[in-house]
Amino acid sequence: MPRDLPVGNEKMLVSFDSNYIIRDIYYPYIGRENHSAGHEFRVGVWVNGQFSWVDSPAWSRNLKYLDDTLVTDVTLRNEELGVQLHFSDAVDFVVDVFLRSISVQRISGPDAEVRLFFHHDFHLYGNDVGDTAFFDPQLNALIHYKDRRYFIMDGGTDQGESITQFACGLKEFDGKEGTWKDAEDGILSGNAISEGSVDSVMGLTFIIPSGQTRNGFYFMAAGQDYKSIDKLQNLVKSRGVQKLLDRTASYWKLWATKEKKNFADLDDGIGKLYRRSLLSIMTNVDSHGGIIAGNDTDMLRFNRDTYSYIWPRDGALVAMTLDNAGYYEPAARFYQQCSELISSRGYFLQKYNPDGSFASSWHPWMLNGKPSLPIQEDETGLVINSLWNHFQRYRDVEFVKPLYRKLVKNSADFMCDYVDRDTGLPLDSYDLWEERRGIWTFTASAVYAGLLAASNFCNSFGEAANAENYLRSAEEIKNAIVKHLYSRDKKRFLRGLQFSGEEPRKEDDAVDASLAGIFYFGVLPPDDPMVVSTMNAVRDSLWVRGPVGGIARYEGDWYQRDSANGDVQGNPWFICTLWLADWYTAMAADRKSLSKAAELLQWSAKYAMKSGILAEQLDPRNGNPVSVSPLTWSHAAFVDAVDRYISKASSLRS
Repeated sequence: MPRDLPVGNEKMLVSFDSNYIIRDIYYPYIGRENHSAGHEFRVGVWVNGQFSWVDSPAWSRNLKYLDDTLVTDVTLRNEELGVQLHFSDAVDFVVDVFLRSISVQRISGPDAEVRLFFHHDFHLYGNDVGDTAFFDPQLNALIHYKDRRYFIMDGGTDQGESITQFACGLKEFDGKEGTWKDAEDGILSGNAISEGSVDSVMGLTFIIPSGQTRNGFYFMAAGQDYKSIDKLQNLVKSRGVQKLLDRTASYWKLWATKEKKNFADLDDGIGKLYRRSLLSIMTNVDSHGGIIAGNDTDMLRFNRDTYSYIWPRDGALVAMTLDNAGYYEPAARFYQQCSELISSRGYFLQKYNPDGSFASSWHPWMLNGKPSLPIQEDETGLVINSLWNHFQRYRDVEFVKPLYRKLVKNSADFMCDYVDRDTGLPLDSYDLWEERRGIWTFTASAVYAGLLAASNFCNSFGEAANAENYLRSAEEIKNAIVKHLYSRDKKRFLRGLQFSGEEPRKEDDAVDASLAGIFYFGVLPPDDPMVVSTMNAVRDSLWVRGPVGGIARYEGDWYQRDSANGDVQGNPWFICTLWLADWYTAMAADRKSLSKAAELLQWSAKYAMKSGILAEQLDPRNGNPVSVSPLTWSHAAFVDAVDRYISKASSLRS
């Protein structure tokens, strides 16, 4: 189930699913230590003896954000109970507190007593072993803790009531479903403490005359000891939840609109999704520098792993997008972290945890009985390419100085050495989709861009000999790409060259959307005949048949594909579709010819969720989100495509 509404502050992330149920709670790293482990934090409503959980079919749900903020604007309505609820949720932009304002309206029926129940299914540190839940009478709040992780939950109403009911109990053990069941009769047991695999529920009571509305609040604060959450509770109660929500909304609105954009002839919906995409990216940015691919624990159902990692490739492309959009700080933190992640030999491994440790991987260190580097070399090239783009934009010499040798030259020396002497192409590594090993057009293009960037850095720092060496290596790779990876028979570029044991390299001639890397990374201009024929093949071969359209990753892609969709090329991806838009933009000779790119930007906006979230891929039958949602790279690709469109439009005559 997609995460329709993530809210966060670079240290704490809380994500809701499409039923308005909290499913993910990350702290103190975005993407690491999911303290809910994907389990449901339910909300229940009791009205004059009738009870319903808000994820039941009886509720209609309108889930969106306040414009240009990371504050939600959620309306839930239940005609059977005769109530409508409105919630605004956010994580405060300074302190690690999840905030929620509550409005309860009696829309039909007589005067009512309405009880709201908030359920907490913590799995602290990502597991349910050794947790404690208790009601603290001194703070008049529920607390869950284990080791150095503490969460406090509190709330109240505009009628002066604080928590009116509570219960702590066992779950997922010895046949126990959980304390949430205790809420369904409207009365909680009052059990004050439980340890092991535990959950808790708190209740707020509203007395509402017919047709009227009452307000309340709820908050959840995170800390590393009792003292810290005590302090946070005092801060929230002294300032008030609504004031903290208002200041957080103001901050994000200021952040999202600080760069005044002229969106040319694109409609308001594109501008709105552009800003929403920037905000969505920030929910997956960690304060320590990590740019996380996606935080959606429903992926655990696929292979018992998630996307909550730093892929240097994804991060580099997202950081470049942030730089180009005018957001220096999160991009700079990413490059700084990359300087700590880079190996002593000058390459990046597949992916990393948000704290910088090496993450889970399926790339072997040995193939056919011989050592094999488990790398995706495009990641190394793209980090250096993005860093050069950053330096060009900001000219922050003091920032780049400590990165120059450790990151730039170290990586460039590796890329110069890691070359197949027979072809002049980069040696084999895994493709950007992480599925096959060989020599890839996308990877070779990224390495070319990385070496060119390194040469530019060396020229800037007065090291002409190094600059010349890196430039020569880049040109040799460019020539090798044209010589060995362009098929004269097919009149387009190959995906790459693959290995099969000791057999000679074989051409991999599958049409792959990543062939856009040829123009995207500057190997050849977009109007070069070899590029034109390649991108036409991408469009013609990978446009998904059926009502949704969009570009699939490559021919015969089965990743996350429903067997019922066996007659299509694969699921449409936002990234791949937007690469085609980028080529249309690059090829445009006048404003009118930009229309093809504009159509694909509109396609992306059409298939965004109502909240503005972009998934990784779509179901080709109905456009529903598939796989991780939100995917940081999807949002970055949209922002990048819009910025390219705007820049091109400003340079063209009508």
